[in-house]
Amino acid sequence: MNIIPTLLDGVLLIEPKVFGDARGYFFESWNRKKYEALGINCNFMQDNESCSRKGVLRGLHYQMPPYTQAKLVRVIHGTVLDVAVDIRKGSPTFGKHVAVELSGENKRQLFVPRGFAHGFVVLSEEAVFAYKCDNTYAPTHERGIACDDPVLAINWQLEKDQWLLSEKDRKNVLLKDAELFDYEKKEYLL
Repeated sequence: MNIIPTLLDGVLLIEPKVFGDARGYFFESWNRKKYEALGINCNFMQDNESCSRKGVLRGLHYQMPPYTQAKLVRVIHGTVLDVAVDIRKGSPTFGKHVAVELSGENKRQLFVPRGFAHGFVVLSEEAVFAYKCDNTYAPTHERGIACDDPVLAINWQLEKDQWLLSEKDRKNVLLKDAELFDYEKKEYLL
């Protein structure tokens, strides 16, 4: 497995070792011991999967304590642009983001630790997106940041008129108005 550090400390791009032949392919999408050796020490509690069509943009989502979440995300079929944003006020990379292409073809995974907002947009005609979470979904603690916040300046690779947003995501606030994490207090790790 190949680990590629990103601009954001703790956000890791993972390239699993894929074994392929005339029959197809095989790879380990999760192995607790191997990932712990890489510093990913999560007790994943929940697996989620979504299927979305081109232009669907989900995010930027996160949850407040005590329901903060780390995620290990990947694409089973299709292609997405996956984005993690540092929302730990006081962090050296606060407000910065990482954007990577994940696809069923490249089999890459992105580890998004607690303290980051996460979102993705579907670039292919359809995509099946899968992710592990280390905490349960808590709607009362869920928050969102506007995907088109000019301060974040995320290039989603699709024109805004191609985006398909949920009603909930249309109401996400700008970073300056969002409830954020305190980098020094590290309450997002609770």
